[in-house]
Amino acid sequence: MLRSGTSIGANVEEGKAAQSEADFVNKYSTACKEARETHYWLRLLAASEILPPDSLVELEIECDELIAILTSIIKKMKNRQQ
Repeated sequence: MLRSGTSIGANVEEGKAAQSEADFVNKYSTACKEARETHYWLRLLAASEILPPDSLVELEIECDELIAILTSIIKKMKNRQQ
């Protein structure tokens, strides 16, 4: 989870310095995939009760919001490319 969770920000930072719109979309798409993976690990931690499920609810909500934001950015940029 540490790897996928921190990769989100790293890919967004790389996207800010993208060499092209296609590169930007690629970096943000990778960030979105990493956010989805992080959401998976949060659900797994909750289901296995490694951490109390109630303590993960806010993180899961934030992860969902982040996925929605990244998805929206990617869609807008793809529409600009067409």
